[in-house]
Amino acid sequence: MASFTYQALDAEGKRVNGVMEGDGERQVRARLRAQKLKPLAVTSGKAPAATAGLASLFKRQQRLTIAELSLVSRQLASLIQSGLPLDEALQISVRQSRSIRVKTLLSQVRSRVLEGHTLAQAMGEHPAAFDRMYCAMVRAGESAGFLGEVMERLAEYTESGQQSRQKLQMALIYPFALLGVSVLVVTLLMTFVVPRLVSMFASSNRELPGLTRGLIAVSDFMSSGWALLLLALSVVAVAGFRWRLRQAGARMRWHRFLLRVPVLSEIFRQTDSARFASTLAILLSSGVPLLESVRIAAQVLDNEVMRAATEELAMRVQEGGSFSKSMQQADVFPPLLVQMAANGEANGTLARQLAYAANNQERELQMRLGTTMALLEPLTIVLMGGLVTLIMLAVLLPIFDINTLI
Repeated sequence: MASFTYQALDAEGKRVNGVMEGDGERQVRARLRAQKLKPLAVTSGKAPAATAGLASLFKRQQRLTIAELSLVSRQLASLIQSGLPLDEALQISVRQSRSIRVKTLLSQVRSRVLEGHTLAQAMGEHPAAFDRMYCAMVRAGESAGFLGEVMERLAEYTESGQQSRQKLQMALIYPFALLGVSVLVVTLLMTFVVPRLVSMFASSNRELPGLTRGLIAVSDFMSSGWALLLLALSVVAVAGFRWRLRQAGARMRWHRFLLRVPVLSEIFRQTDSARFASTLAILLSSGVPLLESVRIAAQVLDNEVMRAATEELAMRVQEGGSFSKSMQQADVFPPLLVQMAANGEANGTLARQLAYAANNQERELQMRLGTTMALLEPLTIVLMGGLVTLIMLAVLLPIFDINTLI
């Protein structure tokens, strides 16, 4: 039984979109007519084998947002823990979802499960929606017989990640909004207000103060086409830089540079370390072997330098080395994380110690980000006030000179 996406008209002539399972397109159309719907288009949710490779080149794989993934995981966890079979749990999740995209994706997963594949194998066919860590945990839960608990843990993991991102976004809204308003105000002053105020001084034969002459030069530059050219060159430079970062060598050099910047290096290092420790703790507690867990957790790291060091760590563990000593030799993880990993490895509580370390890293990171954001707000205000003050002084100095002469 396969899943089909359909478009139909109801009794009132309104367009209805949905997903339905059936043995073929003809059966789906018959079921739609039985529901008093007029089918317009019925397409299979799975591309034919002959065109699947070509279609994948032009069509992006279906993705799930963090909120959607968390909701799907929570629903499946509740349904499976209540004793429902996996195919029925997936079917109820399909009906419960309001998004056609999510319905189609879950229907495709259910179709593969009905064909005899495991849930991890079915989800592994959609790597854009379910990453390697997600599939590895599902595979471990299926093999150990506690899939519901694993899905619950995945839901908590995705929800915590979503909450962290929301907190960071909320913290960045005010500083960036203030910075944007400051740039807009200064641009309006330099392009519209200042030229009208200093035109009387520019046409006179009197020698203007240096600050005023500089203001007039900047205003003329911003009002000319050179400013637009500079803006266009900046956009091209940013686009070229991002394109350059797609290359592995350039990205590695850039990430190595970021780890040397005094303030940013600690933020990037703590962010990736917390993500690595949290992912590794969840994988280990779900029954995934240590070597496979380290290799999977390495994929969640954003920094290429730390990812390469983690892959070397996995090679040392494969050769029989100690996990904590290999982490220390990598020289990219915080000392606290290495020490807690050593304690957990010695006591047989590695997953628990890594979870504690991840929580400590996240708390410290939030405090550091909070302090940085608290400093960024007054610095933006001071910068804006300083620029406006310079503009006003440049305008008022010639006026003061005229009053002195009178």
